[in-house]
Amino acid sequence: MTERNHEDAGEEEGTGLATKTRPATKKPSLYRVLLLNDDYTPMEFVVEVLVRIFRKSPEDAARIMLHVHQNGVGMCGVYTYEVAETKVAQVMDAARRAQHPLQCTMEKE
Repeated sequence: MTERNHEDAGEEEGTGLATKTRPATKKPSLYRVLLLNDDYTPMEFVVEVLVRIFRKSPEDAARIMLHVHQNGVGMCGVYTYEVAETKVAQVMDAARRAQHPLQCTMEKE
């Protein structure tokens, strides 16, 4: 190596400040979990689902249940995709086991 190459090598090894650029992390998409009204599922069962699966207080659960009953659809919460998908599956499984036609779905917020 020539002397010039030694100098260049020293500069490349870095006596300056090293900066590392991080890729901007994007917030995960959120999804609304919705309950759909039907004329057969008992109101008490809907309240139970809201309390047990969505961790709503009995008062909030009753309010959401009445909203679903009066408007045909109501929001249970907003979650990341994986959590929303799990909640929908839990509701559908509970409804199936109880032999109720309650429907639950999710949509991107």
